[in-house]
Amino acid sequence: MSAENAIWASLPVPAFLIDAGDRIVDVNSAAEGFLNLSRKAVLGQPVWDQLAIDAPIEPAFERARAQGTPLFVNDIDVGSGNRAPLQCAIQIAPLIGSPGVMMMLLSPRELAGRMTQSHSVKSAAQSAIGMAEMLAHEIKNPLAGITGAAQLLSMNLAAEDLELTDLIVAESRRIVKLLEQVEQFGNLSVPDFKPVNIHDVLDRARRSALLGFGAHMKIIEDYDPSLPLAYGDPDQLLQVVLNLLKNASEAAPGGGTIRLHTYFEHSFRLRRNDGSGHSLPLQVEVIDDGPGLPEEIRADIFDPFVSGRENGTGLGLALVSKIISDHDGWIAVDSVPGRTVFRLSLPRVPKQSGEKESN
Repeated sequence: MSAENAIWASLPVPAFLIDAGDRIVDVNSAAEGFLNLSRKAVLGQPVWDQLAIDAPIEPAFERARAQGTPLFVNDIDVGSGNRAPLQCAIQIAPLIGSPGVMMMLLSPRELAGRMTQSHSVKSAAQSAIGMAEMLAHEIKNPLAGITGAAQLLSMNLAAEDLELTDLIVAESRRIVKLLEQVEQFGNLSVPDFKPVNIHDVLDRARRSALLGFGAHMKIIEDYDPSLPLAYGDPDQLLQVVLNLLKNASEAAPGGGTIRLHTYFEHSFRLRRNDGSGHSLPLQVEVIDDGPGLPEEIRADIFDPFVSGRENGTGLGLALVSKIISDHDGWIAVDSVPGRTVFRLSLPRVPKQSGEKESN
């Protein structure tokens, strides 16, 4: 491999070469992963058919080509027919020595933003849960006394006064249930890592949902049958998928469709704070056609106690985020009315040992 080809293949961001007719003449491996298509499938295709860019970029692109100057566009949504849009920065420049040929690089903003958010969510969760656990014991004991006293009072009350004691008992039990959920969140054990067939996990979650909270939904399987084994805790990953299915089902009380989509993205790597990185090639998407996340909480949806439902606890998605973080994985969400996509990125089983990948 020549030095030029080695540099091209090593670029960590999606890169495209585009000819004078706006057709793709080459892509690197990161672009294949971004499009979820092979190089062979996109060569010769019109670039604007393969990339969905949420802005009228073509005129500026033509001016850059005509003038032989670079073009930089920040914070713009870019997607494809096979994935939800990501906010990206776009760099465009003429390819020296090849008249009319332009090089385009995409730099997704999702990773940098979510890395910071993931750290802050984990810190917020630890603080919130630590405080809640400290108070739980002191709160649950008086609540038990209040509930018992209300039940004793109800024995000597007329029927028209029972509504008040029933309200005391019901609200006390609701608070106890919330505290138990908080304690469950804080007491989550360390993942028991082992090879996991992620499709088995998805099937278990799908069957459970259709027999319970998701009985009013249609759940479609869209699996990549060649997907290798994931590396994680099957019970905790099942809890993640169940929470996502429950979230989608509750957002559409009148019914709707959920699609479970899996695919392999070999170029997806996550960089740790210490500079090391690891591959997260297994992608799992939970896609629903509900109303979407409320705009005012969309950026904070993984924070503890943030909920879009009137009676929601705000712990379901925080728990999902915590479990995926403990798996050294990645979770992202893209939501507009009519389409919400939660995407999980997970490690595969290490090839040469039973230990987790560290490079």
